[in-house]
Formats: sequence, C-alpha cells, structure tokens
Amino acid sequence: MLSPGYAAQIRKNGDMAKLTATERAKLPDSAFAYIDSSGGRRLPINDESHVRNALSRFEQVSFESDGAKERARTRLLNAAKRYGIVPVGFITGQLESERKAGAQSDAADLPSGVVTLLFTDIEGSTGLLHELGDRYEALLDDVRELTRAAVDSAGGREVEVRADEYFAVFDHADPAIESAIELQRALASHEWPDGRDVRVRVGIHTGHITFTKGGYIGLPVNAASRLCAAAHGGQILVSGESLGTAEPPDGIGFVSLGKHQLRGLPDQDELFQVEAAGLITDFPAPRLS
Repeated sequence: MLSPGYAAQIRKNGDMAKLTATERAKLPDSAFAYIDSSGGRRLPINDESHVRNALSRFEQVSFESDGAKERARTRLLNAAKRYGIVPVGFITGQLESERKAGAQSDAADLPSGVVTLLFTDIEGSTGLLHELGDRYEALLDDVRELTRAAVDSAGGREVEVRADEYFAVFDHADPAIESAIELQRALASHEWPDGRDVRVRVGIHTGHITFTKGGYIGLPVNAASRLCAAAHGGQILVSGESLGTAEPPDGIGFVSLGKHQLRGLPDQDELFQVEAAGLITDFPAPRLS
C-alpha cells in the first residue's frame, strides 16, 4: 500500500492535472487504464501526473471482473514504467489475491541486510494483452507459475507480484542467477498461445536493504528494478555488485556490457549479461530510456 505522504503527493499532482471534459474526450482509448464494457473510460494515464493519480486511485475503482482489473493494472504499470515511476506499493505491498495465488513468504520472514534482489517483467505485455484479450490471463498465470517454480527451487522468496512484474529476494547472488537461468529455459520450452514467443526481462542486483513495517526500503530495490527495465526479453542483466559476490558453477558466463547510468540512480554501474546453455545471447544495447 502507498505511504500517506506519497499518496498525498499523488493526490496533489492529480489535482494539478485535472482534465476538462473537452480534453478528456480528445484522448484516445490508449490513454486510459480501464475501459468498461459500456465504453466508460477510467484512470487516465496520458502523462506522468495522471499516472501517479491513477496509482493512488486504482483500488477505489469498481471493476467488472478480476480479469478486467488485471488488464487495467497491466496498462497502468506499463505506463508507470514509461515515466520512470517505481510504484511504492510494488516495493512495500502484497496484494491479497497474490497471497491466495501462492505467495511463499511471510513478510516477517523476509531477509534484510545484504541480499540479492531479482525483478522480472514480460516484454511486450501490452501488445500481448491487446492480441489475446481474455486469454492473456491464462498466459500470465503460466508465466507466474514458471517464475515461482524457478525462484522456489533456488531457495528464493517471493516479495510481490503485480500484473506482469515479479519481485523476489535471495540470500546470495548465485541462487538468484541460477533461478533466472532456469526461468528463461522454462519459458523458452513452454508452449504459448498461437505459437507466440513470450519473453521475460530479468534484473539482478545485490545490496544492503532494510525491512521495515512498511516493507523493503533502500536504493538497491530501485537499482534492481531499473536493471530489469534495461534488459530485453530473454536477457538476464546482473549488476557489478552481484557479480562481485557470485561464485557461479562451470557453464555460466558473464559478458560485460560496459558502464551505464540507469535512470534515477546517482552513479554509473557496470552491467553484465548472463550466458549459459539454452539462453539467447544476441541483444541490442541496454534499454536506458
């Protein structure tokens, strides 16, 4: 859930950016996170202030079904990514529906101190959602199931899941990297609807974080999220901090992609691409904008 101060700031931004009826009517359907069956358009996401406002108001909207809510959540979180917004709720909260779906960790049992964080998201999720419609929910369930299986088998703990994004924590870098490799292999061998190629980005970062009553706090959380955003579908990006603590087994390699400034972070970091049997290795430069 959003902190009171953050929610207040979002409300402030939303009030400042209130749309007139004429301005609202001119916006395309793609500028709204939710369109109901009668054509009613809710939660405008046409600019940064409206995305922040939509994040604060999301749970106040009455959706027609759980599937409609998940589709709206996906659109909203994709819009947040475009504006470099890391929703506080994604870091500190856990949806009750995700607890029921199989979250493995009690918040009180999550580790703190120096840990390794793993973030994933689905490449091109908005396009898949548009193409598959109601069938997207089954695809999303399969991705979550494969991700949870890979994390669980490597001893990781789920922190939170939202729409196409997944956040897990590991005591060390090696099992996080092994989990990501297992996930990419599982995704590559899975049968997807209509023969589609479903790919997931993975970012892994190690650092010192604190677990409080509100959840994880610390710059490493943002760094891991930004690493994931910089990756391409099928790619695993690892920070220099994670590689410095890793002792991977034979068969796992790392290719330096050079030093890069990830959006919102104060310093440049050297990024590394994980290479192993069964993984794609040819990617464009990291996605930094």
